[in-house]
Amino acid sequence: MSDNPYLAHWNTDNAFKGLTPRKTTAEQAEKLENDTNNPFTNKPFSAKYQKILEGRRKLPVHSQRQDFLDMVHSNQFVVLVGETGSGKTTQIPQFLAYDELPHLKGKMIACTQPRRVAAMSVAQRVADEMDVKLGEQVGYSIRFEDNTSPSTFLKYMTDGMLLREAMSDPLLSRYSAVILDEAHERTLNTDILMGLLKEVCRKRRDLQVVVMSATLDAGKFQKYFDDAPLLSVPGRTFPVEIYYTPEPERDYLEAAIRTTLQIHLSEPEGDILVFLTGEEEIETACSKIKAEGDEMIRSQGAGPLKVVPLYSSLPPRAQQQIFDNAPPPRTPGGAPGRKVV
Repeated sequence: MSDNPYLAHWNTDNAFKGLTPRKTTAEQAEKLENDTNNPFTNKPFSAKYQKILEGRRKLPVHSQRQDFLDMVHSNQFVVLVGETGSGKTTQIPQFLAYDELPHLKGKMIACTQPRRVAAMSVAQRVADEMDVKLGEQVGYSIRFEDNTSPSTFLKYMTDGMLLREAMSDPLLSRYSAVILDEAHERTLNTDILMGLLKEVCRKRRDLQVVVMSATLDAGKFQKYFDDAPLLSVPGRTFPVEIYYTPEPERDYLEAAIRTTLQIHLSEPEGDILVFLTGEEEIETACSKIKAEGDEMIRSQGAGPLKVVPLYSSLPPRAQQQIFDNAPPPRTPGGAPGRKVV
């Protein structure tokens, strides 16, 4: 018997009773998602969940949920190509969670990410989408930080962390499925994982592997994984306007700071991303934007600014600040607050 708390009430009050792992349909899963109670917690879904669910159903990958399930039901390896905005990173693991039912088997689903900040941020988003607390049913594992618990059945993790686990558990026995996301980036860890998973699957026919890529060059992945079937999901784009300076800037850092403050003062609500070349420039820009932003609040009635740096050597907790909400207006109906990353 697993120490997973879900197994304790499997025979008494379980929303999944009657469903067979790896044989569920999209219709059955969506019925559970539409219920009044969360099948993973037996607690009522929140109003926030209902609003998020409405948005999830508009993602391109949603319309191909049954196609995906049909593939994983009949193939150990599946390759999925999903363009930017398709929803693959957040939705595919949830599709598998409702199909694998790993919590009823004392198992987990792993979804690897090349970067720590991606593992943390996506885990938080999926926890919100599933209406559960981060670190319980949905968690993440990165270097020096493990935000999981005995009840975790969906774990986002860096590819390096899964490799470390494989050193002590070569057959990855804790997992019923492994999703390799962003495989097109071809990091060293991801490439090693592909070789490892291919070997593990020869000994574990019950292990499901999904390889996800954002590029159309998926043929090499299909060929490597025994001619695995391919599912292509279109992306979702948004209008983009590009403005050019009339002539080259002598000091692009000062120009970026000036443009950021101009946007804050003149544009409607919305956050700002500023891309710079290194840690020193980022810290300099943050310091100047904060100082000049405070002056704009005093002299011009501008809205409050939350300025957050982001670079790889920042501690994980500091990186997570980029997901904080923008500050509210200083007065009701006043100039909007804004977050600058």
